This record gives sequence, structure tokens and C-alpha cells, in this order.
Amino acid sequence: MGKFIKLAWRNMWRNWRRTAIAMIAIVLGLVFLIFMQGMIDGSDQAMYGNAVRLYGGNIQIHAPGYHDNIKQMPLLAVDDPDMVVETALSHPQVIVASKRINTAGMVSSRSETYPVLITGIEPSAEAPISLVAENITQGRFMADADVDAILIGKGLAELLEAAVGDNLTLVGRRKGEAMRQHTMTVVGIYSLGLAEAEKGTVFINLADAQTLYNLRDQVSEVVISLDKVGQEDMVVSDLSKALPSHEVDSWITLKPEIRDTMDMKSTFTSIFGFVVLLVASIGILNIMMMAVFERTREMGVLASLGMKGRQLIGLFLLEGIFIGAVGSVIGCVVGWLVIIAIAQVGYDISYASEMGGDMVVLMGDTLYPSISLGYVISVGILTTIIAALASLYPAWQASRKEPAEALHYI
Repeated sequence: MGKFIKLAWRNMWRNWRRTAIAMIAIVLGLVFLIFMQGMIDGSDQAMYGNAVRLYGGNIQIHAPGYHDNIKQMPLLAVDDPDMVVETALSHPQVIVASKRINTAGMVSSRSETYPVLITGIEPSAEAPISLVAENITQGRFMADADVDAILIGKGLAELLEAAVGDNLTLVGRRKGEAMRQHTMTVVGIYSLGLAEAEKGTVFINLADAQTLYNLRDQVSEVVISLDKVGQEDMVVSDLSKALPSHEVDSWITLKPEIRDTMDMKSTFTSIFGFVVLLVASIGILNIMMMAVFERTREMGVLASLGMKGRQLIGLFLLEGIFIGAVGSVIGCVVGWLVIIAIAQVGYDISYASEMGGDMVVLMGDTLYPSISLGYVISVGILTTIIAALASLYPAWQASRKEPAEALHYI
């Protein structure tokens, strides 16, 4: 066996130009595959991450009974919210935990009235990770000291014909189903490129919400942000054990419509990724098969010298494995380095925002590619297998020929 390995390795480099062409094809195919998958994974992380930041964190903690009445957004007070926040922050994957109050209501100017979701927040806690805070186009984000202040979306501002400094009337549902009206001053306007979010959600200070909606020193939920999307199940499991008297849910269960939209996008990108892999595989397969078919006369010489058919197949199979393995290692390393290099500075996709669509907008203006080491290794192994199989078929065909016939092959 050792002799066959040495012979296969030596034969691989004997015609180095042919070997180099096959390896270059493998390297380029792998770099393209890894780059495309990195962009797809990066877009997934951006969209999931921004959707989570916009709609209330990776995980939310509520009082018992909230999930059964989620459509009514019940104002059920969370028991000991400070303890809940402290418990959440003690988990290594949690980067922010903050208190909120959510209630349905209406906002009106002198001429128009529109239904909205009113969210009372802790500005200093949410500012570092808030998608809204990053996209203030007029005025400023809220501060903890603000009183009777409101933050609205660009779409709602246009409907109400409101600007920073204007007064709006906010009507919200209090605990006990009563309604409470209050005048608020616009301190900032945010623009996300998402019409429904901009028109449908306003933000006020948590202290104001507690006073207005009869929840003094209380909150209706604790929202938690993780350092990475995809860790929700593990953290939910840990927090559920630590907080048995609370309902702990991830955005996947609380916002199933987001997950459905993302699943559709993932299906499309998976099909696209499979097509890219198939095209690259066919290219590698074609080059390897041509390289082996060209050596049919060489196989005839080896057969005339007494080498058996299975030995010929084994020899060329080893050569294919070597070419595939060396090309895969180089391609995977180069592809990995390309992803790392682009991830440092990001890839500008601001032009894509002109295409519109919530998913495109959620990706932001800069895309940071991301890819798992497991994918890189698996695609490298797959490429090696493809190269080996591409060598196997023509070698098997040639081994069936008589030596005299193989020697006259053109």
C-alpha cells in the first residue's frame, strides 16, 4: 500500500501543469462557495439580529398567564422585576436585560389619530443595543430624565404632520382596562425603512408609562438581548429553571410571523446555495474526468507491465484524493481568510436598500459575512470526495480496455 501511495503522489506532480489546473479549479470553486455561504450566513445574522433588536430582544419574561392572552397584551405585573433583571444578567450569554411596559393605544395631532403600540423603556439600558437609537434622523433618543417625552417613527410623523418639539396626545390602556390620555412632546424621530414599524410603535420613558398606566414601580415584561442569535433555546431553558414562577419565551414563540418570513428566506438561500455547490461540483468533476481520460494510454502502459485492473483503479483513485485534498485545504484556507478579511471592514450593500422590502432593510447598509468552521470543513471533505469519484469513473473505464487498445487511445 505504501508503494501505491508514493507512486500516486509522484504521478500527481509528474505533470504539474495538469495537476495545477485541476487544483486551481478546486481552489476557485471552494473560495466562491465559502464566500457565498459566508454572505448568506452574514445576511441571516443581520436580519435575525436586527429583527430581534427591533421587536423586543431575543427573550422576554412575563408574569404567568401572559402567553395565553398575548394578543390582548395584558398588563400583568412581573413579580420582583429587579431580581429578574439581576438573574438574567448573571447568565454569560446575556448582554442586556431591561424593563418595559407595553400597551395598546392611540396617538393624535390636531388633525389625525392613529392606533399604536406604546412601549415604555429604560433609555440608558436599551440605547447601546437599540436599533431605533441607531436610526434617529431628527432630534435625539430618549434619556432617563425625560418627562412627558415621546419618540415616534418617520412614517407616523408624516401621517401626523409632526416634528421634533410638537405636542401629541397619547391615549393608552391602563391596568384595569381604563384609558388614560396625556400630552407628550416629540423629542426624536427614527427612520428604519420599515413602514409598519415606523407607523405602529412609539416609545416613552418607563417612569412615565408606570405613572400613566397604573403600574407604579411595576413592569409588564423584562426583555433580554443575547450576544448572538441562535442561543435562545439554551438561555430560555436556564432562565426557566432559575425563574420558575415566570413565563420565559424567546422571540421565536412570541413573534412566529418573523420566524415564518425568515424560514421562507432561508429556504430560498438554501436552494441558491445548493445550485452554487452543484455548479462548482460539476466543474470540478469535468476537469478531473478530462485529466484522467487523457491518461488512458498511460494506463495501457501500466497494464502491459502487469498492473491489474483494480490496482489501476486504486492508483488513480489515490491521485484524485490527493489532488482533491490538497486543493481543498488551499481553497478552504483561502476562503476562510477572505471571509475574515471582509468581516473586519464589512461589505457595503447600501445600494440594496433601493430594492425595498423588510428583509433587505433589516440587513442594514453594511453586511458582515460569517461562516462556521464546520461548514468549511464539510465542503472541503465533499470536494475531496467529488475529486476522487471523478477520477474513479474514467479509471474504471480505462481498466476494462485491453492494454493494446488503451495504448492506441487518442
